[in-house]
Amino acid sequence: MKTGFELLNDPFLNKGTAFTQEERQKYGLVGLLPPNIQTIEEQAEQAYVLFQQYPDLETKRHYLMRLFSENRTLFYNLFSKHVEEFMPIVYDPTIAPDIEQYSQRYVDSQYACFLSADRPEDLETSLKNAAAGRDIDLIVVTDAEAILGIGDWGTNGVEISVGKLMVYTAAAGVDPNRIMPVVIDAGTNRQELLDDPLYLGERHKRVDEDHYNAFIDNFVSTVEKLFPNLYLHFEDFGRSHAAAILDRYKNTYPVFNDDVEGTGIVTLAGILGGLNISGEKLVDQVYLCFGAGTAGCGIAERVLQEFVDQGMDREEARKRFYLVDRQGLLFDDMDNLTPQQKPFARKRSEFANADELTNLAAVVKTVHPTIMVGTSTVHGAFTEEIIREMAAHCKRPMVFPLSNPTKLAEATAQDLLTWTDGRALVACGVPSDDVELNGVTYQIGQANNALIYPGLGLGTLASKARLLTDQMISLAAHSLGGIVDTTKPGAAILPPVSKITEFSERIAVGVAEEAIRQGLNREPIADAKEAVDALKWFPVYKELEA
Repeated sequence: MKTGFELLNDPFLNKGTAFTQEERQKYGLVGLLPPNIQTIEEQAEQAYVLFQQYPDLETKRHYLMRLFSENRTLFYNLFSKHVEEFMPIVYDPTIAPDIEQYSQRYVDSQYACFLSADRPEDLETSLKNAAAGRDIDLIVVTDAEAILGIGDWGTNGVEISVGKLMVYTAAAGVDPNRIMPVVIDAGTNRQELLDDPLYLGERHKRVDEDHYNAFIDNFVSTVEKLFPNLYLHFEDFGRSHAAAILDRYKNTYPVFNDDVEGTGIVTLAGILGGLNISGEKLVDQVYLCFGAGTAGCGIAERVLQEFVDQGMDREEARKRFYLVDRQGLLFDDMDNLTPQQKPFARKRSEFANADELTNLAAVVKTVHPTIMVGTSTVHGAFTEEIIREMAAHCKRPMVFPLSNPTKLAEATAQDLLTWTDGRALVACGVPSDDVELNGVTYQIGQANNALIYPGLGLGTLASKARLLTDQMISLAAHSLGGIVDTTKPGAAILPPVSKITEFSERIAVGVAEEAIRQGLNREPIADAKEAVDALKWFPVYKELEA
């Protein structure tokens, strides 16, 4: 057991002023702390008062990150009391400036693992060093090539892995001592980083495909060897890599890609919630996505699978999907389509005006979508003209401007409801205030992946599942139903973030039950809920063990 300052500097063991008199005597802390002994509740109250004194979200985040680096238990105890308030501070959108300034502001590693594709020989040693003394169940890994809204940030992107894991713990109770953030530095194509003398990453363009793929294969096989119960979460990989990496491993290990699958799950949950309000059927909908990158294609694939699960032939269902990117509607004769775009590309012969379908407005006017999802990062792309045209052909248009941060959103909830006289069913990618219109208060659901992925991960870990299957993912989307009272005027189509711990547990239990039903559990499990409850970690101080 660590003693003295070494103990106080260990964020997993530090209790600060809450060390008892007996602990102070036993572990060499006498004289190293003020004499008054506080409870964790008193510490959290004091910390929140200090938090409130900071003038803006960025400085509030810096305070919370300092607390996180010093005392994990106190940080999560405070986080658990203010989940809705803290979520957009510790993660998106406030995290973006800290990613951009990570090298300049570097203070400590936050127990992250930094891997360099230039030194594959150090990979296993690096992982062992970062995990020293801990059993790791969950890794969030990024190569930071495509951080949503801000792009390629190389080693600076480690903040993404750290922030994502914070949400796993706060929302689902995943033990922070058993998780590890990882960043793979494969270079960066951002010239301003390469020119920055303070940049802490490798100073070259991103490595070639052969080098890159060999390193990823080495990484996956190594972490699976070192951590046999691992759930591996990929985050913010580039358009050309994200889906390919997921496809390479999803039938061998329990792996998850939040950009390919997470956004798709929460969007599907929003669609199901909207249908609960409108009373319509999924199989009668026409789906349009603006922004056919990793997220856009991943969402389309997840929603398409739901059409199939509800009994529609896959090819017939595909006819109801339209993907629009910067070149307009995707056609199968385009020579720059990604593998994920190709299944959704249409034939020009389907349209008398095919040559005119080069922008979103023309496509909306031609295909009359009932669901429109934005992952384009084009601010204001959902114009009044486009939304009114869409609403002219359906009673309850579903419109999801998912791009974030706010400066990249395709539209605001206020505008969408105003332009449709309150008929639109809206979910946004960023937090949105209630909208008052014609005497009705409309609550706006946030299509935040955090509604889904913490519970999905906890359920997979609790069931000790060998794989994460489509059935487990689909169940997660369906688990959000019933939380919102859809009979209430202005009801949101997704539950509020304030209830995230409640529905994370519901998702976890359902996912674990499905894994057991499919026979994927590596050990016998008699009761899924008991397995989930046994795995959950709570932010209270425990007696130190020598």
